[in-house]
Amino acid sequence: MKEILASLLTGLMVGVLFGWIRLPIPAPHALSGVIGIFGIYLGYCLIHYLLGR
Repeated sequence: MKEILASLLTGLMVGVLFGWIRLPIPAPHALSGVIGIFGIYLGYCLIHYLLGR
């Protein structure tokens, strides 16, 4: 749970910093981008599960 909170807080700080200095956000702008990243993670986990690593 600590890792999730640390990740969320880090992302929040980066988002605030990018917004403050008016840079484009370094993340997908749409839900489809977030789902794509989730799919990459699931595919990675699936391969490790199937190969028994």
